[in-house]
Amino acid sequence: MGRGSRKRPVPRLLAKKLKLIRTRLGVGQLEMARLLSKTPGAPDSGMVSRFERGEREPNLFVILEYAKLAQVNPALLIDDQWSVKFLNGQIPQDTNS
Repeated sequence: MGRGSRKRPVPRLLAKKLKLIRTRLGVGQLEMARLLSKTPGAPDSGMVSRFERGEREPNLFVILEYAKLAQVNPALLIDDQWSVKFLNGQIPQDTNS
């Protein structure tokens, strides 16, 4: 089956969730890029900024690493059924230590 004209669904809240994770970790975009540096297709700080503005989407490996750093299930990042506020309540308080 070839590629159809249907567009792939885009998580509307992903950008805000990624920014929330970074701020809850207490790091800047440069440090976040360093934390993600071992993942395949690792982003630089400019790419982290584009993720947070919703201009680009991270690859699956980067999403998995964000979830690992925040100690949450990756589904919370991808599925818009889960709000940013809900995600905020799921991130452990000691994540930034």
